Amino acid sequence: MPVVAALTDGRTALAALRRALPRGAGRVVACRTLDQVRALLGRRLSDAVVVSPRVAPLLGLSALARDFPAVPLICYSAFRPDDGDLLHAVATTLRAPVAVEGVDDAMLGDLVARSGASAVRRRALADAPRLLRFRTQLQGEVWLQILALAHAPVRAGALARKLGMSREHLSREFALEAAPNLKRVIDLARVATAAHLLQNPGFTAATAARMLGFASASHLGSTARRVAGTSNKGLVDLGPHGVLVAFARGGRTRSRL
Repeated sequence: MPVVAALTDGRTALAALRRALPRGAGRVVACRTLDQVRALLGRRLSDAVVVSPRVAPLLGLSALARDFPAVPLICYSAFRPDDGDLLHAVATTLRAPVAVEGVDDAMLGDLVARSGASAVRRRALADAPRLLRFRTQLQGEVWLQILALAHAPVRAGALARKLGMSREHLSREFALEAAPNLKRVIDLARVATAAHLLQNPGFTAATAARMLGFASASHLGSTARRVAGTSNKGLVDLGPHGVLVAFARGGRTRSRL
């Protein structure tokens, strides 16, 4: 599950953030420095960075936002009345949403959930049921599970066990009505996630491959060619929605089960 990186004013703000996040929105991981934030982003799939500009320099935050534009940055702090210049700098330099500790706690979790990277990917792939010609409730349910698990290798057998059926029966039912087969759709979700990750200049193909459970950057590249007909570099321009469209229109929806 994706995490939320947090560099806050202290334990009170960190606890408030953890309480605010909806269940299933991801685990909050506390960081002490921007270097730790960067290290976490390179190690774990992250939905957002929640940071106090009172404890992290604006120059460093600007560099973080430049290197990881697809990981939303949210400023959260107990701002004081004399912090006008700081808030102005946040608005003009970072252009990040701002939440005030003790005032906006109730809406902070919703802000993270709505603007997080996972939510962005879900919106980018919202056309999937139509483009992939899903017709049954089972197909829709399985797609949502695949999308939620796209940060790690997903096995058809594991999905089948969750649904109380055999792997063969699930694969057969999923591919009804000219829909793509299950293995290809699993690959689609992972490659679309990789395309989103690679829109961050701070990530290399090797980093994205490691985070998503591919054996190597070459393995990611070969999967990208099967799914979207492009290289790792091409994924940057396609983005998640472009990968979906290329997959649906390129005749790449079938593979060996």
